[in-house]
Amino acid sequence: EFHSKFYHPSNARIWFYGDDDTKERLRILSEYLDLFEASAARNESKVMPQKLFKEPVRIAEKYPAGQEGDLKKKYMVCTNWLLSEEPLDVETELALGFLDHLLLGTPASPLRRILLESGLGEAIVGGGVEDELLQPQFSIGLKGVSEDNIEKVEELVMQILKNLAEEGFAPEAVEASMNTIEFSLRENNTGSFPRGLSLMLRSMGKWIYDMDPFEPLKYEQPLQQLKARIAEKGSKAVFSPLIEKYILNNVHRVTVEMQPDPEKASRDEAAEKEILKQVKSSMTQEDLAELARATKELKDKQETPDPPEALKAVPSLSLQDIPKKPIHVPIEVGEINGVKVLQHDLFTNDVVYSEVVFDMGSMKKEHLQLLPLFCQSLLEMGTKDMDFVQLNQLIGRKTGGISVYPLTSSIKGKEDPLTRVVVRGKAMSTRVEDLFHLMNCLLQDVQFTEQQRFKQFVSQSKARMENRLRGSGHGIAAARMDAKLNAAGWISEQMGGVSYLEYLRDLETKIDQDWDRISASLEEMRKSLFSKEGCLINITSDSKNLEKSGQHIAKFLDALPSSPSLGSDPWLSRLPSVNEAIVIPTQVNYVGKAGNLYQSGYQLNGSAYVISKHISNTWLWDRVRVSGGAYGGFCDFDTHS
Repeated sequence: EFHSKFYHPSNARIWFYGDDDTKERLRILSEYLDLFEASAARNESKVMPQKLFKEPVRIAEKYPAGQEGDLKKKYMVCTNWLLSEEPLDVETELALGFLDHLLLGTPASPLRRILLESGLGEAIVGGGVEDELLQPQFSIGLKGVSEDNIEKVEELVMQILKNLAEEGFAPEAVEASMNTIEFSLRENNTGSFPRGLSLMLRSMGKWIYDMDPFEPLKYEQPLQQLKARIAEKGSKAVFSPLIEKYILNNVHRVTVEMQPDPEKASRDEAAEKEILKQVKSSMTQEDLAELARATKELKDKQETPDPPEALKAVPSLSLQDIPKKPIHVPIEVGEINGVKVLQHDLFTNDVVYSEVVFDMGSMKKEHLQLLPLFCQSLLEMGTKDMDFVQLNQLIGRKTGGISVYPLTSSIKGKEDPLTRVVVRGKAMSTRVEDLFHLMNCLLQDVQFTEQQRFKQFVSQSKARMENRLRGSGHGIAAARMDAKLNAAGWISEQMGGVSYLEYLRDLETKIDQDWDRISASLEEMRKSLFSKEGCLINITSDSKNLEKSGQHIAKFLDALPSSPSLGSDPWLSRLPSVNEAIVIPTQVNYVGKAGNLYQSGYQLNGSAYVISKHISNTWLWDRVRVSGGAYGGFCDFDTHS
């Protein structure tokens, strides 16, 4: 009844994106809609705004926690505000988005930075401003908090916000946020996600509440108005009233405290069994027989294949609909100062995208698990002339962002994996010189001397990995299996799986005693990784910008050390090939199974990709999701040797 009422065209919003014929599109749609009678569902599904509270509310709940570690340091606290009873206008929403970025958007943002530097918790919880629902909200807190520090976290949040309302933000921070957000809006880069779907999802946040669906897509005018207000009145006059009105003076505040309880999971399970026992004891033999009959009917329906005529009614693409030729990406292979440069002449709206790639082969194997923290340190520690806040703001002001990360992959037909460190950045064409200067600054000038910041990185990474165990266990299981089958999988698991979590927990206890050794290892990693030897540059923009970028690339490469790669032993390790179970405090099980097809003489063929997709979308879907009730199942095929 619920489905037929609300999943009805009268309650639908229909979105088209593409270059198909509009009249034909509407004809097809009309044929479909003519099959239905009008319904009142649209009026009945309206979401009414929640009235703001007259005073703050506090909630304390227990959550299931594992036995490992000190339970007294596993509390979480998050303070949340409902910002308004009525939907906000576009300019206020945009200003709140900028305020959110100023408060929390980067590691240098004051609310994020001061909370983490306080040592009161391990990692940030709460996503800042959330404006996808009818009424916007703001949330901030910490996890990994000691019981006696809960109130201190709340007090610190309020004090930081009060100070920022009184003093305002640094001009450099405002400029950096303005540039970062404007760059992102103008670039409109959705990556591999379809742009039409991205636009639809952005518009849907307003449309489902009967507001203008195109409003979220029109940023130009409100952006210019906001910039004009900041230029005329100063950023303090724009952002301080927002902090005061929507947060500090807003009594609709809900503070949620989560308390660790290692017995909660078993208590909940026992309570569920007792409820089921009572339900069963209240049923007659006829009730039980009917339940068994209905269950069998459901199971039979789930396991009965769809009839051919039903399958034919579902529209699908044919092979003829798919272009045989892949999309061609232009590539020109050149050389600058002895380093290979790959250039891609494409329209990029005047943005220059660049990747500088370094070979990890010369790095010591013992430093492998330190590599993710090394990459984070490059981006979040200071230099001799700038602290990390100034460096972060400079990157935000001059570029569209810089990232540093490890890349690992198997190579077809080879046992040795590909291992690289990638420095990726983007900037407007007028800022390419700044981009390469800042890349060089990160690689060569950052000093590994900030012990307390490094300790924060370890705590944050540990908290993030523990979250992944609970929320993305399928990924953890897949990485674990990969590590048993090939060297590339082993390397990835060492830097992002259970092995990495174990390493972080051990490292956290040693930082204070071993800091000199850790700092020296980070410096040694820099010397072994960043040189012209084995370096590769990848750059994408239009031909005019590619040509202009050459001189800046040459200058960047001249500044790199020329020390030859020392080389190291091949990284051909694997985890032991045994079955295993990892116990975590969650009600969801994640199960995986894997094998190496090559060991049975298999030769790579493109059909394997079709087969794995087919198995995922048919056989596994029917058995794991339709019949089994699990959230999902998938079959993945890797070309590992």
